[in-house]
Amino acid sequence: MTTPRNPEQKWLTVVGIGEDGVAGLGDEAKRAISAASHVFGGKRHLALAGELIKGEARPWPTPFDSEMRDVVALRGENVCVLASGDPFLHGVGVTLARVVPPAEMRVLPAPSAFSLAASRLGWALQDVETISLHGHAIDLLRPRLHQGARIIALTSDGNAPAQIAALLADSGFGLSRLTVLEALGGENECIRTTVAASFDVENINPLNVLALELESEPQARILPLASGLADELFEHDGQITKREIRAVTLSTLAPRRGELLWDIGGGSGSISIEWLLSHPSLRAIAIEHNTDRADRIARNAVAFGVPGLKVVRGAAPDALGGLPTPDVVFIGGGGSDAGVFDAAIAALRSGGRLVANAVTLEMETLLLSRHAAIGGELLRLQVSRAAPVGSMTGWRPAMPVTQWSWVKP
Repeated sequence: MTTPRNPEQKWLTVVGIGEDGVAGLGDEAKRAISAASHVFGGKRHLALAGELIKGEARPWPTPFDSEMRDVVALRGENVCVLASGDPFLHGVGVTLARVVPPAEMRVLPAPSAFSLAASRLGWALQDVETISLHGHAIDLLRPRLHQGARIIALTSDGNAPAQIAALLADSGFGLSRLTVLEALGGENECIRTTVAASFDVENINPLNVLALELESEPQARILPLASGLADELFEHDGQITKREIRAVTLSTLAPRRGELLWDIGGGSGSISIEWLLSHPSLRAIAIEHNTDRADRIARNAVAFGVPGLKVVRGAAPDALGGLPTPDVVFIGGGGSDAGVFDAAIAALRSGGRLVANAVTLEMETLLLSRHAAIGGELLRLQVSRAAPVGSMTGWRPAMPVTQWSWVKP
């Protein structure tokens, strides 16, 4: 019978294991597995460490329990969890740390798939962009497609490399060099290289990492790193915050890590999309009552590599009910109703920011009245573009935009 330990002691050991199984483990990791009364892990992990397991082998349940109830129920006993490579790099260690204090865990990592791939390729890992596409849309690659960039991506299965190659070819990166690294560290390790436009690698091991050396063609779709992306990059019907105004608006919205934006009157989704491109921790909800425009926002989100943009189909203020509390609100096409302002202001957290743009006199009147009542800042934006005037050239002004910004006390 196992004698329970003090829960304040390190009762849980998390062991990173590679495709070489027991041969790649250190002595401390081997002892931890052998001494555990319960060993959790995927079926593959349990098989790799099978010769060391003396206690009960516990494969993860299906569907996977992110609350780790079975592990937490054994607090105080000698428990081991097996993980792929580095448990805290897109691994189960992150999930465990949400329910088990670090003081109660001992972690023995192995090299991550990223480290193994970089070592095989001779790439400086600090100069490479890494991304996990395991269980995520491959569209997340789109903002990272730049000439000369190197990317190492964890994939979901053996079909993903071909799908990524097709995405690259469709985006004007068909000349890019792709290296498929399979079962790294194991006896079935295999490394094969091809070009995106003529991808011909077959029978790929589901356990693979894809290394990309990006080469762009003249027509490649490249998303600049600055705010104010070209209007023509977006699919729109004219209902779009124009490039220069959008750049200023994003500056006023001032994204901060982890914040949630409500984009009321989403139009083409350009504001919320550029908000999300600012940092991967950001979140956004676009509220749009026009069905065609709502569909267009969803398509734009995929095309810009931010498929996590949530689109709420409905008219504000009614559509705002039940949404999570925003840190920032932008009111564009949906702001002609004073009730929208009332709802947005009520929903904002204390210290939250509201930004509204007006191009019509009716909307501008609302902004002026709000400014008079509760303060904030007013800004008038005017952009003129050179255009033909007969046989010569002159300035054609776009409609002026009045912008009101306010911070909730």
